[in-house]
Amino acid sequence: MRNLKSLIEQMTLEEKAGLCSGDSFWRTKAVERLDIPAINLSDGPHGLRAQGEDQDHLGVNESKPATCFPTAAGLASSWSVALLEQLGAALGDEAQAEGLHVVLGPGANIKRSPLCGRNFEYFSEDPLLSSHLAAAHIRGTQSRGVGSSLKHFAANNQEHRRMSVDARVDERTLREIYLASFEYAVKETQPWTVMCAYNRLNGEYCSEHPRLLTEILRDEWGFEGYVVSDWAAVNERVPGLAAGMELEMPASGGERDAQIVAAVQNGQLEEAVLDLAVERLLRVTFKAADARLENASFDAEDHHQLARRIARESMVLLQNDGTLPLANERRVAVIGEFAERPRYQGGGSSHVNATRVEPLLEALETRGASFDYTKGFEIDRDAPDQQLEQKAVQRARDADVAVLCLGLPDRHESEGYDRTHLNLPANQLALIEAVTAAQPNTVVVLANGAPIVMPWAGQVSAILEGYLGGQAVGAAVADLLYGEVSPSGKLAETFPQRLEDNPVHLNFPGEGDVVRYGEGIFVGYRYHDTQGVAPLFPFGHGLSYSRFDYANLTLSADTFSGDEQLTVSLDVTNSGEREASEIVQLYLSDQTQTVPVAAQALRGFDRVTLAPGETARVEMTLARRDFCWYDAERADWRLPTGSFEVRVGASSRDIRLSRSIEVHGDETPLPAIDRNTLLGDLQTHESAARVLREHLADLAEELPMLNSLMDKGGDNDLMDAMGRYLPLRALISFSSFTEARLDALLKDLKALA
Repeated sequence: MRNLKSLIEQMTLEEKAGLCSGDSFWRTKAVERLDIPAINLSDGPHGLRAQGEDQDHLGVNESKPATCFPTAAGLASSWSVALLEQLGAALGDEAQAEGLHVVLGPGANIKRSPLCGRNFEYFSEDPLLSSHLAAAHIRGTQSRGVGSSLKHFAANNQEHRRMSVDARVDERTLREIYLASFEYAVKETQPWTVMCAYNRLNGEYCSEHPRLLTEILRDEWGFEGYVVSDWAAVNERVPGLAAGMELEMPASGGERDAQIVAAVQNGQLEEAVLDLAVERLLRVTFKAADARLENASFDAEDHHQLARRIARESMVLLQNDGTLPLANERRVAVIGEFAERPRYQGGGSSHVNATRVEPLLEALETRGASFDYTKGFEIDRDAPDQQLEQKAVQRARDADVAVLCLGLPDRHESEGYDRTHLNLPANQLALIEAVTAAQPNTVVVLANGAPIVMPWAGQVSAILEGYLGGQAVGAAVADLLYGEVSPSGKLAETFPQRLEDNPVHLNFPGEGDVVRYGEGIFVGYRYHDTQGVAPLFPFGHGLSYSRFDYANLTLSADTFSGDEQLTVSLDVTNSGEREASEIVQLYLSDQTQTVPVAAQALRGFDRVTLAPGETARVEMTLARRDFCWYDAERADWRLPTGSFEVRVGASSRDIRLSRSIEVHGDETPLPAIDRNTLLGDLQTHESAARVLREHLADLAEELPMLNSLMDKGGDNDLMDAMGRYLPLRALISFSSFTEARLDALLKDLKALA
C-alpha cells in the first residue's frame, strides 16, 4: 500500500503542479524518479477512439479499430441495466487490450431540446432513466479495472456557443432534473473521474465552479475521484484548481503549470489545496496502473455479435399495421442508400473506427432474403433526384413490400453545432411521397441520433426507429424485420409532432451567451403530459410482435411517511404467440398541489422477458426521495402531505393500472417572518395559526377575511382569498390593529422558529 502523503512530500512544487495537466492530448504526466506512471485516456461512450503517437482530438488521424456499439440514444431505448453493464464491460476489455486506463463516458446530460447536436451521445430526457443507465455503464467498465469519466457536468444541453454560453437554471430545476441525471450514478458507482462541462452555469464556468465541483459533487454526494476538464474547457486555471478541478486536458505546454506554481509562491493558492488535488490524482493513477493487465485481448467477433444483440434490443418499433414481421417468401424492395452505407454512429469526438461494419444489404444476403435494392436518393446531397426516384418507384411497384432506409446524414447532426429543424432531407421526403403512392405496404427504417418530425407517418405501414445502431446495425435491423426477435425498445425521449411543441422552443438556444431554462422542470414528457400537448410518439412508447397484459397492482402499504420503502407489485402476462420483452414503467403523480409539479414523473422501470402465456410478478420500490420536491429556499428535499397516485403502464401515455396512496409528509416549515408575511402562509402551520388566533381574536367581527383563520363557517370566496393573500402589515389598514400590536405579533411568531 503506497503512502500517498509521503510521496507528495517528496515531490517538488513544479512536479505537483505538472501532474495537474496532461503530457499530451490523451496522456497524463509521469514522474519517473518517484515511479509515478502516466495513464492513457480515450473517448469511448460507445466505442474506443484509441490513438497512437500522432494524437489528435478532432478525428484528423484515424484511431485504432474498435467495436462500435450503438450510441446512447439507442442504448437508452433498451431500458436495460444488464445490457448497459455488458456494454461497459466490453469497453473495459477493449481498453485493457489497447493499454487505456480511463474511458471518457458515459454522457448523462439531459436531452433538453431535440435540436441538440450531441443528443445521440446522451441517454434520456428523464433523469432517473439516464442516471440508472449511466451507473450500469460505469459499473461494467470499472469491473474490468478501467475507469469511467462521467460527463459533462453539468447543464451541457446544447452545442451552440457551448464554450461560452451561460445556462441560467433555477435551483429546484437544477436539482430535480439536471443534477439528478448525474447524482445516482456518482453515489452508486463512484466513477474514477467526472468530466466538467464547457459551459457556464449560473454565471460561473463549470471548470471553476466551487459549488458544483466541491460543495455538491464531493461534500454532498461523496465523490472520491478527480475532476477532469473537457478538452480545452479551462478558463482560469488557478481558480479552477481551487474550485475542485484537478486535471486539465489536454497538455498546456507548461504554461498552466507555471501559473499554479506562481499562485502557490505568491500566496494566492494554498499549497494544501494543490496537495489534495495531487493526492486525488495519484489515487486514481495508481489504481489504474495496478489494474493493468498484461497481454490483454478481446474477441472482435464476439463483440460484434454483442453489438448486434444490443442494437436489436434497443431499436423501437414506432408503428406497425401488421406488415411486420416480414415472411421470407415476400419480395422486398430495399430502397435508400443507408442500406449499403449505414449511418451507425454520431459525428465528432466519439467517432469510432469500427472493426467491421455490417450493412443491411449484407445481412439480407446472408439470410437469403428475397430482395432487390435501389439507391433511391444520395446521402451526400439533399436535393431530390427524379431518375433515382423513378427507379425506386418501379422497384416498389414490382415488390410485395418496400423497405425505405432513411435518416439524417452525418452533416445534419454532430457534436459542435445544433440542428435548426426536425425534418428529414428534401430528397427523402420526396422519395416517401413517390414510393407510398406506388406501394401501400411501405416500411420505414430510420437512422438518426435524435427525434424527427413525421408528417408522412400516416402514409406508411410501419416505422422502425433504429437510431445510430453501431457496426452490426444491418444484422440487427434484419433480425427485427424478419421476426428473428420481437422488437422491445421503448423511447427514452418524446418525439413531438412539431418543433414548436417542444417545451424549450422559446428558450433555445438563447440570446448571445445566455440561455434561460424558462421551462423549469417541465422537460420532455413532463411538459407534454402536464399541458395536454399530444406528442407524435410519447416517452416510453414502443411496440412488440407480442401483446402484454397488466393486472393485480398492489402496494405494500396504504399510507407512506418516507421512513420505509414502498413496494409496488403487479402481474405482467405475455398474451401473444412468441417470446418477447416488455418494459414496465412506474410513474408517480403528486396530487397534493403543494408546489407546481409535472402531471407524473418516472420513478421506476423493469424489463422482463416472457415466453408465450407466461406471467411474471414484477416488483419495483419507491423511497422517500421519489415523492419529494426540492425546496430551494431551505436547500432540502421536502415530502408533501396528501394524495399521490401510483401509475404503471407501457408508456407515459399508456397507463394500464393505478392506485392511490396517502402520504404523511414533512411538517410545513414556517415562512420567513416579517411585516410582509402572508396570513395564508402562516395558517398552514398549526403553531403559527394558534398565535394568530390569540392576537387577532378581537378583530374577527371587523374582518370577515379572518373567518377561515378563526374556523368560522361561510362561503365567501372573495373574503377567504383576501385573507390568504393579506400581508400582516395590511391588518393596520383594514382594522383597529396598531403598529405596537403588529410588533408584538411578529415577536411571538419569530419565537416559534
